[in-house]
Amino acid sequence: MLRRRWFVLPALVVLAAAGCGGHTSSHRQRTTAAPVPTRKAKRHAARHPRVARRDGRVVVSVVDGDTGAPVARARVAAGAAAGVTSRRGVARLAVLRRTSLPVRVAAPGYLPLQTRVQFRKTPLIQLHLYRRELQWTMYGVDPQRTQAHPAIRLRPPFRIVWARDLGTLVEFPAAIYEGVAYISNLHGTLWALSMANGKVLWHFYMGHDEQDSSPAVVGDDVIAHSKGGRVFVFDRRTGRLRWSFGAASYIESSPVVVDGVDYFGDWAGNVYALDLRTHRLRWERSFGAKITSSVALSGNRIYLGDYAGRVWALSRTTGAVRWSGSVNGRVYGTPAIGGGRVFVPSSDGNTLTAFSLDGARLWSYDTGAYVYSSPAYWHGRVYVGSYNGLLYCFAGASGRVLWDVDAGGAVSGAPTIVDGVVYAGSFAHRIVGADALTGRVVFRFPHGEYVALSANGGRALLLGYNRVFAAVPR
Repeated sequence: MLRRRWFVLPALVVLAAAGCGGHTSSHRQRTTAAPVPTRKAKRHAARHPRVARRDGRVVVSVVDGDTGAPVARARVAAGAAAGVTSRRGVARLAVLRRTSLPVRVAAPGYLPLQTRVQFRKTPLIQLHLYRRELQWTMYGVDPQRTQAHPAIRLRPPFRIVWARDLGTLVEFPAAIYEGVAYISNLHGTLWALSMANGKVLWHFYMGHDEQDSSPAVVGDDVIAHSKGGRVFVFDRRTGRLRWSFGAASYIESSPVVVDGVDYFGDWAGNVYALDLRTHRLRWERSFGAKITSSVALSGNRIYLGDYAGRVWALSRTTGAVRWSGSVNGRVYGTPAIGGGRVFVPSSDGNTLTAFSLDGARLWSYDTGAYVYSSPAYWHGRVYVGSYNGLLYCFAGASGRVLWDVDAGGAVSGAPTIVDGVVYAGSFAHRIVGADALTGRVVFRFPHGEYVALSANGGRALLLGYNRVFAAVPR
């Protein structure tokens, strides 16, 4: 019996091994016989890269926030891990999941991004970068208040992608930065709206039932001037009020911030240089007449007008008067600077007047009606609206009228110029857009009132009486 068992056991072992081997072979055949991916599946995989959870890595996809295009050669750092995006905008980082890490992204031509990401939810993270040159950070686009954006490429025809009712009159345009529009209404509320879908990200009531200026974006801050006589500084992402400053009187000037200093005037005739870092005034000057004009800046000088019909050129560093000039009526709007000239509107003087940067009076044109409108400057030409219902284009050097367009009603707000088209709103509650070179009308919109629009690299923000409309080229 013992000898028989000795021969039986090896046989059982052999049979068991054969059984195991057969099962393993069958399993391998089932798992390796994967279907060949189709072209559609390959395209989907390229657009939506995935990483198996067992490999301990995450995929960071970096795209242009305005266009959705992938951003190549972006440097991505998450904690101690770092990488560079491929031509498809993808970087793979060795990051342990179930962690929260600071993430930094930088790419040539784009604003840097710093944020914090929870990696436990998904191995695929998408981040948005915005081109520096496509931001619209202040009233008038730039410190010279040209009202013309040189880099944005958006032309009509447009289609509306969303609309938002702000409850009451919208007189001044939005500042737009990193996909968010910051805009005030007449009741004194500052709104932060997503340019993607119009969602209200935050809002703040500034304590006065009238608001006649645009905010400005400076780094991580939004600077807003209140008709109640205060300067407010907000965290632009959360809307949290960081601090505020009280002026002597109402403020209608929109901020212009250069080297950390905000320049503006008030109704009492004071001009201020407010240091935003120290929260203190660098200097203050009084000129004795109401100021609603925003400050335009060129070099080391600032320029503005007052209700006594005077134009002032002041030292940016000390506030000392460099020169003053006169127009034949009060100055409500903001001067524009271009081509070595300062272009100044006069409301009840009905004129647009050009001065040299040193104060020489060069030419003046009488429209026969109020010129509340701030002028715009583009490629040697000056654009301004009048209460006579016309939008004018002048040769900046001579003041010769090159063309005019019927806007359908009195034009009170500043024209704005994007991609060779000049837009103006009118009291006929509409917007007209004309080719900036020829004056040929290329766009009409059945909503409008004051300033017609602002924009970013992906969308134009059209301003109706109390509504804003996001539009993209059709």
